[in-house]
Amino acid sequence: MRAPKQILQTPTSSPSADLAYQKAILGSVSRTFALTIPLLPPSIEKVVGNTYLLCRIVDTIEDAADLSAQTKQSLSKLFLDAVLEKAPVETFVQPCLEALKNYNNQDELDLIAHTPTVLRILHTCSSNDQEAVSRCISIMSEGMSYFHAKQNQAGLKNLAEFEEYCYVVAGVVGELLTTIFGNYSPAFNEQIAGHEDLAIAFGQALQMTNILKDSPEDQARGVSWKPGNVSQRELLKIAYQKLQDSLSYIVLIPKKEQGMRRFCFLAFGLAVMTLSKIANRNAFSNKNEVKLSRSAVMSFYGYTKWAVKSDALMKTFFYFSSRSLAK
Repeated sequence: MRAPKQILQTPTSSPSADLAYQKAILGSVSRTFALTIPLLPPSIEKVVGNTYLLCRIVDTIEDAADLSAQTKQSLSKLFLDAVLEKAPVETFVQPCLEALKNYNNQDELDLIAHTPTVLRILHTCSSNDQEAVSRCISIMSEGMSYFHAKQNQAGLKNLAEFEEYCYVVAGVVGELLTTIFGNYSPAFNEQIAGHEDLAIAFGQALQMTNILKDSPEDQARGVSWKPGNVSQRELLKIAYQKLQDSLSYIVLIPKKEQGMRRFCFLAFGLAVMTLSKIANRNAFSNKNEVKLSRSAVMSFYGYTKWAVKSDALMKTFFYFSSRSLAK
């Protein structure tokens, strides 16, 4: 197996080199977020991209099928201590790479090897943004550690546990985005006041999409993140409700903040179209069967440039694209 490159902190490291790495690895570990994050205003693109990479490290630990729940919990604790500066980052990197020596995704291993780079970038962000990111990663890391012990093929025990899982994995990211957006845009801060729950629904809708799309692969490795006593149709109805709240969240973003609107609407729209493909099939055995084509993604990407200028256009897209979910 090709060993991941390991570039820890060196005298030749520079902020520009660190940011170049962040941009490059983002394109390697996420096709979707490599499209959406650059749409944000430059002053918040850096911290949102950085947060995604930190979340991706937590996800990589969860995705390692051959690690025990105890090992995952231990690695998550080491990672969180590094993020919160309670321990040197090297105390996480080497044990994690050793534990993941049989892991196949070289880009994600490379990201873990560059955890010091990612954390250096975080420490160049504003203190308010750093505080928000630390809160998000703490809730996610501790929450996912709790759910590591619940991994099984039967699924989560009920809908409440499913909602909690979606919160610690993604709803908390919706809260983080709201904080970062509010730090940047006082107008958005005023608009979102009293509607903070919409931010959680936005994150949960995206996570529910991933859970439903990835369920065949999860089952193949002996895991299910769906509630065991809820049908696929019921889950799609719940996802539809979350998407309705997500659209309400997006229209609260001031129209002058085109980048923030487009970032959210692009992720939202791709989720709508993916869930609609799932709803139109009785069953599927591989996520590629419901994966959006590159041409569909790029076509919608172009549409978002105009749609975000009009609440009516965004609502029209949702109405026509989600009809299979509304049944």
